Amino acid sequence: MMNIFENVMLPVILIFVSGYIFKMKTQISIKPLSTMAIYLLLPFLVFQTFYKYSINSKFVTIIIVTSMILILLIIMGVAFSRFWSLDSNERDAFLLSICFPNSGNFGIPIIMFAFGSKELQYGMVIMIFHNILMGTVGIYVASDRSSGVKEALKNIFKQPMNYVILPAIILNKCNIVVPNFLMKSVDLIGNATIPIIMLVLGMQLADIHLKRVDWRKVGWASLFRLVISPLIAYFIATVLMLSHSMMVVLVLMSAMPSAANTTLYAIEFDKKPQYVSICTLVSTIFSVVTITMILSWVI
Repeated sequence: MMNIFENVMLPVILIFVSGYIFKMKTQISIKPLSTMAIYLLLPFLVFQTFYKYSINSKFVTIIIVTSMILILLIIMGVAFSRFWSLDSNERDAFLLSICFPNSGNFGIPIIMFAFGSKELQYGMVIMIFHNILMGTVGIYVASDRSSGVKEALKNIFKQPMNYVILPAIILNKCNIVVPNFLMKSVDLIGNATIPIIMLVLGMQLADIHLKRVDWRKVGWASLFRLVISPLIAYFIATVLMLSHSMMVVLVLMSAMPSAANTTLYAIEFDKKPQYVSICTLVSTIFSVVTITMILSWVI
């Protein structure tokens, strides 16, 4: 447990703290930084991911299972939102917090730390598909749909990251090598994306008034993200009789805390960013316990 905390959790928390302190000292505006991350940095990271990592035959199975998990989480999240009589913004913020796991900068290191190359291949495919879901379903959830579905779909097509996926996959599958000088630029910006997103999350936390936080709703969001989501993954994997290796990775990736990207979308589209930020932080902190418990069960 201490190894997981020291090697995975502590670096993440220290980046959050750095952003928090920076915001407290400077009172700089967060919105321009979140806009830069979404429209400039993320496309480079997505291209880097799809270009470098191969999509194998297991991709279809993972797409089906991951989609089923997402659909069930959305259905349950909407049902809970109606039970609590949440307004549309509160519902969308809740869905952003429970539906999208931090499978990239959090899930992949844990898979690498705990397992071998076979499991890592599964993890990479899941991370790739989570990127697609975040850029489509995530944007749709975060968008203001009061002006209609058409406007929400426009926001999806406005995301530059969605336009680099197909070219990156084609280059990957056709073994077309991008010139080294171009990939160096892509790698530099892509590698900077996740730390900057995490800093933005830490900065957003500086604007949170703890007395105004509805801890009951934060607790439910964390429960969905850390407990209910992996239970859904385990149930589906068992019913479909997936291999043990694939089941373990699906369960673990489904147990990751809320994705840091959700905070960017909450800020960009004004969907209760303080609530989404605190859900991301709380789920990240408590995930050290829940993920350790899952690892002790599957290893």
